[in-house]
Amino acid sequence: MNWKTLMQDIPYQVIGEGNSEEITSIEYDSRKVRPGSAFVAVAGGAFDGHDFIAQAAEAGAVLAVVEKEIKEIPEGMCVVKVESTLAAMPRMAVRFYGRPSESMYMIGVTGTKGKTTTTTLIYRILMAAGRKTGLVGTIENRIGNEVLPSQYTTPQAFDLQQLFSQMREEEVHSLVMEVSSHSLALHRVDGTHFDLALFTNLSLDHLDFHKTREAYLEAKMLLFKRSRLGLSNIDDEAGRRVYDAGYCRMLSYAIDREADYKAENIRMDIHGVEYDLRYKENEEQKTLHIAYPYPGRFNVYNTMAAAAAALVAGVSPDIIVSELGRKDRIVRGRFQTVHGPNQVAAVVDYSHAPDALLNVLETIEEFRTHRIITVFGCGGDRDRSKRPVMGKIAGEHSDYVIATSDNPRTEDPYAILEEVEAGVRETNCPYEVIENRRAAIQRAAAIAEPGDIILIAGKGHEDYQIIGREKIHFDDVEEIEKAFAGGTI
Repeated sequence: MNWKTLMQDIPYQVIGEGNSEEITSIEYDSRKVRPGSAFVAVAGGAFDGHDFIAQAAEAGAVLAVVEKEIKEIPEGMCVVKVESTLAAMPRMAVRFYGRPSESMYMIGVTGTKGKTTTTTLIYRILMAAGRKTGLVGTIENRIGNEVLPSQYTTPQAFDLQQLFSQMREEEVHSLVMEVSSHSLALHRVDGTHFDLALFTNLSLDHLDFHKTREAYLEAKMLLFKRSRLGLSNIDDEAGRRVYDAGYCRMLSYAIDREADYKAENIRMDIHGVEYDLRYKENEEQKTLHIAYPYPGRFNVYNTMAAAAAALVAGVSPDIIVSELGRKDRIVRGRFQTVHGPNQVAAVVDYSHAPDALLNVLETIEEFRTHRIITVFGCGGDRDRSKRPVMGKIAGEHSDYVIATSDNPRTEDPYAILEEVEAGVRETNCPYEVIENRRAAIQRAAAIAEPGDIILIAGKGHEDYQIIGREKIHFDDVEEIEKAFAGGTI
């Protein structure tokens, strides 16, 4: 593709004429540049692509797209300046790959909690309906039954369009993806067409990036400006704002309010949830009886959203009910239950934000018969304000708390724990601090009495810990299974 065609509809200024050559790839990492590449200079937190233009030219880049002044233009390289390279890159990628999202039925799911579970459920329902389906998410990416590695909840713009193109080549019919607030704010999904946008809820998270709750919500709402149809949880205050904004034609789902899709007659125990999903089809009242083998009010919302999305996509109600009722399905690290000896059970959950931790603890409280022992920590180099808040939530809703490390990253883990501990101390809950996460999990298993439930919160599906700049293998499910079996450090 000629570079002028690639830059079509993007305002730019030519500051280096260079040679008129065909573009063979688009790269934002100078180490991946090859002859014929267009190099997009993105200014990130750790590195600035503008510092690597000479290296990109040496590797064969024929075009550099910049947003800053360039002191020295490499000989033979065409250089164009745009207002924002982050905003230009997705438009370039969409054009380079020929608008691949328009060839598939696209479902985007955004919100704070429930994205991973909801997208996974929708993916499974669509696959059960015989539609070859792609999945883009936090845990993994999939093309049909093929599993691909996942590095980000929503990949970088060029990587995302490349993935869409691969899915188109493999004749994917439908695609369901998590769409993070970061990806929306950083233009990663610009130019992507969505048939359905789904909003789950909004709670305190990622304020280290967005700074305010309002900015966080505004980022989420961008998805609905890119979609033909929207579906929003109107029990959630932010969800009602998404619904009322009317950026596209909107549908609603709820438990407590009247909605297009409403859950009624909810029954719940440790074995799961059951409810009736009421909705209209061609002005005729319909009801689906849904039985999902995992407990929690939040799972009513997750399954209701998935069922509604599938109904909108034209999937048979029988397939929806059957797929949601399967007991051999788990979403790794989302209220994942591990049974131990003496009727002790553990719940491993990704709840790493205050509302998520409160949600999972309240869910356990609904069916617990004995004590709740909570093992959790907070990540380093992330929003500090939530640490005492989460400590207080854990203390108020647990019978015993063990504060431990999560992913301390470059922070002192003991300094993080001091901030968590400050919140626990505001409650009357007994607690202890064990920095070593493996030792903390083993301690919880050792003190658990018959009928107790151990909540291990914060990491969920993650199979690693980040200590300093080192990523080491660590899996909460593996660790509690070893602890129940009598393993030691």
